[in-house]
Amino acid sequence: MITIIEVILFVYLAGCVLYNLLLAIAGRLSRKKKIAYEETVNYARIAILIPAYKEDSIILSTVNSYNRLRYPLKQFEVVVIADSLQPRTMEELAATGVNVIAVKFDKSTKAKSLNTAFERLGDNYDLALICDADNMLEADFLLKINHAYQQGHYAIQGQRVAKNLNTPFAILDAANEIIANHLYRKGANALGLSSSVIGSGMAFHYPLIKQILSEIQATGGFDKVLQLLVISKGHSILYLEDAYVYDEKITHAAVFENQRKRWMSSQLVYLRTFWSKGWSALFKGDINYFNLAVCQNALLPRMLLLAALTVCTALAFLLERFIPVSVYWWIALFILNILSLLLPIPGKFFTKYLFTAVLTLPRAVGIMILLLFRLKGADKTFIHTTHTQTGIDNPLLDAARK
Repeated sequence: MITIIEVILFVYLAGCVLYNLLLAIAGRLSRKKKIAYEETVNYARIAILIPAYKEDSIILSTVNSYNRLRYPLKQFEVVVIADSLQPRTMEELAATGVNVIAVKFDKSTKAKSLNTAFERLGDNYDLALICDADNMLEADFLLKINHAYQQGHYAIQGQRVAKNLNTPFAILDAANEIIANHLYRKGANALGLSSSVIGSGMAFHYPLIKQILSEIQATGGFDKVLQLLVISKGHSILYLEDAYVYDEKITHAAVFENQRKRWMSSQLVYLRTFWSKGWSALFKGDINYFNLAVCQNALLPRMLLLAALTVCTALAFLLERFIPVSVYWWIALFILNILSLLLPIPGKFFTKYLFTAVLTLPRAVGIMILLLFRLKGADKTFIHTTHTQTGIDNPLLDAARK
């Protein structure tokens, strides 16, 4: 019995490691494409949709940052979907001239806010860009998104980079984002697969996303449903590595716990929900759908994967005589996993911040392990992450972009 369990465990963990390693290598071999957006003559009409739930401390700075965007003013509109904002914040937002749509729900979700916005806005838009309340955009972001749209891409994910590196947890979160961008977006596109989306900094053909959002009622992890609906309607998701959206990274353990609890719960829920559909899609030749529905939802989170391999390798040393899988196989798997994590990290991050991230890792892994026993009901509850960073404080933005 123990033999069977170890073999099954080894095969599963090996599958996770090899999957990540393949994407890491593909992303490393893929060259960064130069976008000739300066040559664009047609400008899509873009609605920038910002769901803002109790984001009084951050929303005004975000809205004001969009004044720096280099894009024809008449061709984009900033729309704040204001959920439970204070009256004073509402007044200050109105004074900026942005379109403010006030909403109130018994149970707030991003999908509900976006659907309300689509109901109240007209259809005089070509693209909808979905951003979080803390997101700031580089000056040429809309130009780059527009260029991709004019080339025929109807679903586009920008590169989300850290807005701040002011605490050890923020540094660890930034490293995690760099790795995820490299693996599941750049690496996936390099292999001809659709990029996954992140939930913000993503643009879609307006009629397409309006239709898709009307089919989503998810509380958490709505982006996982969204990307599958995009694929099912015949569109692939382009990862636009050269278009940067600045995102606030978590600053302390409590925020990390809330955020990961939401992510882990939604991953398990959607694995169960789309397991059968994913395998059915594979048998029909739809690898994209299978990859996003089954492979990525069945994948052990990277911190938990590292912890599992560390424990298993240590046990293999101690129980070498009693286990069927050689300790050398466990060591090889551990090394390959480390390689899959290091390949995406830019050189400057190694020299400046990697040591801090590694020191923070054990505590983060411990939180992830404890969360495995606290996931019940998390998918049915809206877990809000509070944001406070009103500016960009990342000395290594150039490194994050490489």
